[in-house]
Amino acid sequence: MVRCDAVGLVVADMAASVAFYRRLGLVFPEGAEAQPHAEAEVGGGLRLLLDTEETVRSFHAGWRPPAGGYRTAPAFRCASPADVDVVYRDLVDAGYHGELEPWDAFWGQRYAVVHDPDGTGVDLYAPLAAQ
Repeated sequence: MVRCDAVGLVVADMAASVAFYRRLGLVFPEGAEAQPHAEAEVGGGLRLLLDTEETVRSFHAGWRPPAGGYRTAPAFRCASPADVDVVYRDLVDAGYHGELEPWDAFWGQRYAVVHDPDGTGVDLYAPLAAQ
């Protein structure tokens, strides 16, 4: 049997990436920001793995960062629709790029997107109250 155990992201600056994901509540080991590989539990047994570009090139010499956008979007569920706004504002005020300001999406979520230090879109969401 196969199951998804982890999601990996390739990062240009480990310290910046660890700081961003710590701000979203992930717990990385002390000193992770200075390592070529770091990981944190995200819940439900799933882990987020961060590897530096240099680490990936050490075993895949032809690897290149994607151009013109991102293909992976980690999604973080917030405690409430109001918390989507709070988390979004905290990240933008800390200097991260806000791609989509919080809005009430037609699929029933308060939804926003912020870029991590490498430009990866990170979804913030919470289900809207039943109407």
